[in-house]
Amino acid sequence: MISFLIFGPPGSGKGTQSVKLAEKYNLIHLSTGDMLRAEITAGTELGKKMSLIMSKGELVPDEVVIEMIAFKIDNSKGSAGFLFDGFPRTVAQTIALENMLNGRGMKIDSMLVLDVDHDELVKRLIARAELSGRPDDKDPSVIENRIDVYKSKTEPIINYCREKGIYQPVNGMGTINDIFKRLSDSMNKLV
Repeated sequence: MISFLIFGPPGSGKGTQSVKLAEKYNLIHLSTGDMLRAEITAGTELGKKMSLIMSKGELVPDEVVIEMIAFKIDNSKGSAGFLFDGFPRTVAQTIALENMLNGRGMKIDSMLVLDVDHDELVKRLIARAELSGRPDDKDPSVIENRIDVYKSKTEPIINYCREKGIYQPVNGMGTINDIFKRLSDSMNKLV
């Protein structure tokens, strides 16, 4: 089984590309945000635990997120592997994910990072706000903060993955299909 991380700043298109890549390569798309919401909606024991934590305004602890991912991996059959979207967010989470995967005879095979110009990110987020009505995508100061948080939190992971030889930058400029082709070219080297 192969495991890919897909990264990119807000507005880079990683969510859109993740769905397309998962379909093309028979990968399970693991978006931790979607998984958290699904567990809470389903009322599972894990969902109840997370709901209680989140209702206090706290972040779900890394070990709970790793437990949720491990459960999903252990109960997913018939796929070629996994595509992690939006996780890990810190080097500590990356190490915890690696340890959990190693315990299952797996590893992180590649970290694909969409590289998009700052002005293009802002333009995409504002356009997304108009289409989806997401208020966090309308406010320029919120957009700038989200991009800054991404840079401060993610760059250490990029450096960590670069040192391991699994970092792959991908030009995230152009059409959805142009970007998808570049991502596919990167993935084809590993599958």
